[in-house]
Amino acid sequence: MSKKGKAGKFLEEFKAFALKGNMIDMAIGVIIGTAFSGLVSGLVKNIFTPFLSLFTGKIDFQNLFFALDGNTYATLEEAQAATSVIAYGAFIQALIEFIILAFVVFLMVKLLAKLSSLGKKKEEEPAPAPTTKICPYCKSEIALDATRCPHCTSELKD
Repeated sequence: MSKKGKAGKFLEEFKAFALKGNMIDMAIGVIIGTAFSGLVSGLVKNIFTPFLSLFTGKIDFQNLFFALDGNTYATLEEAQAATSVIAYGAFIQALIEFIILAFVVFLMVKLLAKLSSLGKKKEEEPAPAPTTKICPYCKSEIALDATRCPHCTSELKD
């Protein structure tokens, strides 16, 4: 088989893979997820972080850092220009974003599961196994493994 034939077969296989419905759905999900992530980042940065700073003494999470040279700097940018820094405030903000995003995804999955179960007919639960039987002589309800009826004292045959 020639190289052109192998390349053509490879391209056909790739085309079949890329145009599958699941692949396109996944691509749309990634695009929407990226846009949603930006929305959550903006929500955390512009709404939640300022709100949290009211309770934490007006701490600016973006400006929390540790300079590795041991000196003190007024801002993160100043410290980054001078030395290496550990910007743990950015990590705290990313953690808050992650928790909110995970919570929203959890709620969406829960909602989708509820919506998908609405269309399905609820399956009937199987009846529990019987634990009693009727005495053939006096028609009283007795235990399933009884050998004598407690009501009429008749001997019961299996």
